[in-house]
Amino acid sequence: MTEQTERSLAEQPADAERLPYDRPGGGAGPGGGAGRSPGPPSESSTATAATPVLPHATPPPLAEPRPLGEPRSWPRDFTHRLTAPLPGVRALARIAREGKLRPAPETLLEIQQLPFEPGPMPAAGTTTVALTWAGHASWIIRMGGLTVLTDPVWSRKILGTPARVTPVGVRWEDLPPVDAVLISHNHYDHLDAPTLKRLPRHTPLLLPAGLARWARRRGFTHVTDLDWWEAVELPGPGGPVRFDFVPAHHWSKRTLTDTCRSLWGGWVLTGPDGRRIHFAGDTGYGHWFEEIGRRYPGIDLALLPIGAYDPRWMLRPVHTDPEEAVRACQDLGARSLVPMHWSTFLLSGEPPLEPLHRVRAAWAATGRPREDLWDLPVGASRVLAER
Repeated sequence: MTEQTERSLAEQPADAERLPYDRPGGGAGPGGGAGRSPGPPSESSTATAATPVLPHATPPPLAEPRPLGEPRSWPRDFTHRLTAPLPGVRALARIAREGKLRPAPETLLEIQQLPFEPGPMPAAGTTTVALTWAGHASWIIRMGGLTVLTDPVWSRKILGTPARVTPVGVRWEDLPPVDAVLISHNHYDHLDAPTLKRLPRHTPLLLPAGLARWARRRGFTHVTDLDWWEAVELPGPGGPVRFDFVPAHHWSKRTLTDTCRSLWGGWVLTGPDGRRIHFAGDTGYGHWFEEIGRRYPGIDLALLPIGAYDPRWMLRPVHTDPEEAVRACQDLGARSLVPMHWSTFLLSGEPPLEPLHRVRAAWAATGRPREDLWDLPVGASRVLAER
């Protein structure tokens, strides 16, 4: 959470804490299609806020891919999708008193030990699935012959936040041509306008509902925004790659007047051979992970946040801690956990190295194979074995 976010939260009502937490259905039924362009009813457009999550029921069929660049009409805001209250005035007053949104000064020497091992990206053919961690939630994903960036932040500093403590893991000039960009939500550490300005304006952007206008105002011409459980496909040299936008336990805000005016979520990427990656973006722990795993069985890699979690009384609803990330990986039914959202920007109070130590301990406690924890250094790559 950045200082800008702390300031902007101050406009929330003092009684915001009274909202229910993590209620079944996440505050909206799957899809929650109010305000869409007129069209035939679908599962996503007819579900209601009271729709329960039934983990043992037969999952619904995946949505048909929507047209790329489709003009959409959305609700004024997505507040009804929140699964936890936003902090109110009392919470902000408490955090101001306690001053615990930054690591203790005596822990900052750990910055020198943060893992940073940049290297050349592996060769990627049409059947390759490979990851390279640029830092924070920024990944270079190669799948089906496509190169995809997630939440790309190549800036040294973002608004209201101290400068990054590890360099970007991949130099911009070393990137292969980018075939698509995935954005999880509009917070500054995930939607970085200076980085996006480096891209050709014809680069396809895949966005949460309500963000297309923001991108088009900046000259991007291939922009698609989606609701939860909706999907698009992009053609690739190895065959089509499918991108499904899925729920997350988070929120959105970029200015003082746009609280939850756009949606937030994660992405499930499915390659031509069926291999799957879940990129969670930014999220707290909750019921959506089990539902995502139910709808998208056979997830190979779960890219999950493990940092920016202290103090828990404030950040638990929106940021998983390392133990919750391991639990979320299990809920998803994913084969491997790929930690992210740490070791780049110091956004909260835990010591810089603590997320790594805790996620390793939590993974070991499950008894699962150590090689299935992909705790990559910033700049490192790994290739997923073919099925």
